[in-house]
Amino acid sequence: MSHAAPDAYRIREEIPSIEHYIAIRLAAGLSRKSEQAAAIGLRNGLYSVVAYRGDQPIGLGRVIGDGGCFFEIVDIAVLPAHQQQGVGDLIMRALMAHIHRHAPPTAYVSLMADHGTPGFYARYGFQPSLPPDRAGMFLRIA
Repeated sequence: MSHAAPDAYRIREEIPSIEHYIAIRLAAGLSRKSEQAAAIGLRNGLYSVVAYRGDQPIGLGRVIGDGGCFFEIVDIAVLPAHQQQGVGDLIMRALMAHIHRHAPPTAYVSLMADHGTPGFYARYGFQPSLPPDRAGMFLRIA
């Protein structure tokens, strides 16, 4: 399936190459992932999309999880030259359409947002997990 935007941006349902995955993440300010980690993670995701301008990959997004109880949106990344052009919205709409098609009742969908971006994700129904009721946590393996 392909989703298109007026400025010739389009979304393809595909797994990004390891090279593009790492490069787009880094350019967008996300953390570095090793080639080994990327190879394992990319093949084990539930759903991936790549945003293109012409033939060039310029953004990506993925859904990971167990496909039943838990879904997590990860790797929302757009090259800086293409940010603020609606590409992130195209990516999120594709990911959310997939989740709405495949997530059974009671499924839990989560994501970790960078500071300053919760308003963007609120458009898709996400709410902040804030103390004292909830606390987001993470552990990064060095």
